[in-house]
Amino acid sequence: MKYIPRDVFDKRAVEKNQVVFHDVSFIEIRPHFKKKSIAVELTDFSVFYSQDAEGADASLKNSKSKVIVDKGQVIKISKDKNGIVSREVLTRNWTDWIDYWAVNFNFESKKEIVRVKREPDAHVHLDDSVDSIQMKFSDYEEVWTGDYVFENEWQSFRTKKDRLLELKSVFRECPPGRRKIAVKVVDIFGNDTMKIVEVTVGGKKQ
Repeated sequence: MKYIPRDVFDKRAVEKNQVVFHDVSFIEIRPHFKKKSIAVELTDFSVFYSQDAEGADASLKNSKSKVIVDKGQVIKISKDKNGIVSREVLTRNWTDWIDYWAVNFNFESKKEIVRVKREPDAHVHLDDSVDSIQMKFSDYEEVWTGDYVFENEWQSFRTKKDRLLELKSVFRECPPGRRKIAVKVVDIFGNDTMKIVEVTVGGKKQ
């Protein structure tokens, strides 16, 4: 996710709601410990964005309905033949927003490495031959981005036949000590949010 400052947009477009800014989704988790094992419980997930909500009532034709997102709620708007509008909230529980969630029990175990083009050798002279110049240009080098790769070690997801969602992972045995666990949630619109927490495994008190 990239943060885009308001300043780059035309102020008039922002005032007319042509550019909408959404708050970041929120994940709440609770770790559970059992000797040298850890499990993760997903306790809350909140979203705050809107989609197609502006002027939805007025633009809807009689005897029609549509689904919108308004301040973190999925709502079905219906208008009967007389023009009377009714609203039905489809996301009655915070779990209704979740399509998939996963846990990485050791988030900092795999660095994110990318290959980037090397800079050409600064000591190339004009009288060098083409072959020698080419030798001074290395192709690519591997560079750590400073981030880590999320590795899916446990997951729960909905299917068309099974709409149930497990909210607590299995226990995973881990070496004693401090570690970071990461939880990734994908909502019903395909947007993903991740939370990282640091825990101690195998201590006297958890």
